[in-house]
Amino acid sequence: MNSSSVKEDFVLVGFSHQPNLEKILFVVVLVSYLLTLMGNTVIILISSTDSKLRTPMYFFLTHLSLVDICFTTSIVPQLLWNLRGPAKTITALGCAVQLYVSLALGSTECILLAVMAFDRYAAVCKPLHYAAVMNPRLCQALAGVAWLSGVGNALTQSTVTLWLPRCGHQWLHHFFCEVPSMIKLACVDIHANEVQLFIASLVLLLLPLALILMSYGHIVKAIIRIKSVQAWRKALGTCGSHLMVVSLFYGTITAVYIQPNSSYAHTYGKFISLFYTVVTPALNPLIYTLRNKDVKEALGRLFHRARDLGL
Repeated sequence: MNSSSVKEDFVLVGFSHQPNLEKILFVVVLVSYLLTLMGNTVIILISSTDSKLRTPMYFFLTHLSLVDICFTTSIVPQLLWNLRGPAKTITALGCAVQLYVSLALGSTECILLAVMAFDRYAAVCKPLHYAAVMNPRLCQALAGVAWLSGVGNALTQSTVTLWLPRCGHQWLHHFFCEVPSMIKLACVDIHANEVQLFIASLVLLLLPLALILMSYGHIVKAIIRIKSVQAWRKALGTCGSHLMVVSLFYGTITAVYIQPNSSYAHTYGKFISLFYTVVTPALNPLIYTLRNKDVKEALGRLFHRARDLGL
């Protein structure tokens, strides 16, 4: 890594040109972060302790909740610090850690959402063979692939990005260290880096999204063939929550990573990033609990146990 990469701190410009907006964002981000921590922790707790939720769906949901907690924690504390006070800096080491961790977790979530779509496809389209198809060994392997893919992408993309010479450029027009904004600090031709970022985005964003759409295409066909209204509603209920999460996450992150140089990304990039890094992880637990009868019943059993224990 070049010497300027090691020694210089970065200035996260973020929303500093809108001080009134910063005050509002501080409250919104803080509340969203607390909701993320509480909501996802509850999902992990009930999925791990309630015997009725020990199914592949909740196994993957536990991983998604863990990813969301770690993902937001890699970004939000620094963001809150910068929103609250005049200092907008982050150390070079802090920026590197944030870059590696946030990219690894964001990439993991992309793959994990595709895995969850396959799980829903197996549940709706292969109900008689679901237990055999989604066996514990396969579930663990799919979760492992998601995590390893995320880590592998972060090690590649982040390392290449940090090695770029910046010639003293340290003003990052973003609220956290992210590849599309960091490569713009380079004082050399970054066309090869942009091509590499685009290819990685195709593999980790569009390919999983295509698999999700294919899974839901088969699910829709299966639902249309269902004659029972009750079974039809149950099928929609099991898939509706996941589809909402996919729409929120992919709908925002693709705008930043697929076309990072578009005028739309330049103008609204920070707000789009704020949505998928802060808002979506806070909404995920609400979506899964409000729309899911099993989770609401498990929450009731958890509260009853806590009350019986005098907690």
